[in-house]
Amino acid sequence: MKRAVLIGLIMTSPIVPSASAADSSGTQMETPHTADISHADWTRLLSAYVRSHEDGINRFDYAALKASPEDRAALDAYIDRLAASGLKDLPDAERFAAYANLYNALTVRLVIEHYPIQSITKIRPGLFSIGPWKQDIIELDGKNISLDNIEHDILRKQFDDPRVHYAVNCASMGCPNLQQEAWKADTLDDALEAAARAYVNHPRGVTVRADGRLKVSNIYRWFREDFGGNERGVISHLLTHADEDLARQIRANPDIVDHGYDWSLNDTAAPQKDAR
Repeated sequence: MKRAVLIGLIMTSPIVPSASAADSSGTQMETPHTADISHADWTRLLSAYVRSHEDGINRFDYAALKASPEDRAALDAYIDRLAASGLKDLPDAERFAAYANLYNALTVRLVIEHYPIQSITKIRPGLFSIGPWKQDIIELDGKNISLDNIEHDILRKQFDDPRVHYAVNCASMGCPNLQQEAWKADTLDDALEAAARAYVNHPRGVTVRADGRLKVSNIYRWFREDFGGNERGVISHLLTHADEDLARQIRANPDIVDHGYDWSLNDTAAPQKDAR
């Protein structure tokens, strides 16, 4: 998720992780035991409304979901069911998947409630707020919490895994893709690895400039502490997930000189862009 040049105004202070990561690619999730939480309804909605495009950016058909009372009710029911499920007591992989799915489902619902909009940053619950991330939007375990709480206080703090940034989606073109199926405990590691590779090897993640130096996503600047705390750590993370050709170019000139991020809504109505 987790998110902008505006992030300095809207995000909580960095959280000191409660555990050390094994490496910059993330920690192995604990094998799930048992839990009676189904994400099938969320997968159905994602498969119905997320569209993959030739430019490599998945888009969501917000207009179609807004026009479907049945599916909006299904989204509400899924969110309510998750919120009532005691997520904090789940095994690691199931807990990670549940909170990431909840974050993404809540984000979609927020956009639907304000649609049509050009950017999620235009959702301003307070006079000086930029984006909805600090707004308390759901009750979990007797506490009113925000999207920021789910991302920073739960996912980033409890798991200390940089791949959280490929799991949460902020409804923006610059963000790692919203997937066409829900995160699930039994496939979580493989799915997170695939999401990381897809983003790193897309120009949103890394672009090799004409001079051989690198422009990378602002995610690697805003959350640098999650990627080793310095440029060397970011480069190491990128190399872990880069395809052979990109890895060769990064090693030839591991110099990050620019960052970027596109805050326009990841809407199916948005035009495709040249991938390079």
